[in-house]
Amino acid sequence: MAKPAKPSGPSQRQLRVGELIRHALAEMLARGDIHDDVLAKHVITVPEVRLSPDLKLATAYIMPLGGQDVKPVLKALEANKRYMRGEIAHRVNLKYAPDIRFRADESFAEAERIDALLDTEQVRRDTLVERLKIDQDHEDQAPENDRRDDDR
Repeated sequence: MAKPAKPSGPSQRQLRVGELIRHALAEMLARGDIHDDVLAKHVITVPEVRLSPDLKLATAYIMPLGGQDVKPVLKALEANKRYMRGEIAHRVNLKYAPDIRFRADESFAEAERIDALLDTEQVRRDTLVERLKIDQDHEDQAPENDRRDDDR
């Protein structure tokens, strides 16, 4: 008998617990619960938290506002990791509090790169040609007497 196929993405539970941890981290950072000079000087965004399948390892992606001073912020978060893990254990009702890793969020840079690619002359020309083809197809398929006479 063949083994069932493994799910391709995170489970519903991983997503839900990741969101709960993300909210707890964001709340701690916004309220200034973590007493650190570097963290106090920055507004930090937590766009995503991914969990391992056993929910024992959480990877939190962070980005300081403006994308500046990422390395010092990551270092400060690593230094306060133990405190944050304890706080998460109190705020999120789990059997085990997950170990937390902090990584810089690269999704903003990736979005900027894609926007720059879409803004190139070649892409604009290709999308214009495609739009003209679609418009031409719609005109060819439209009935010629589409107007209704009010006298009918």
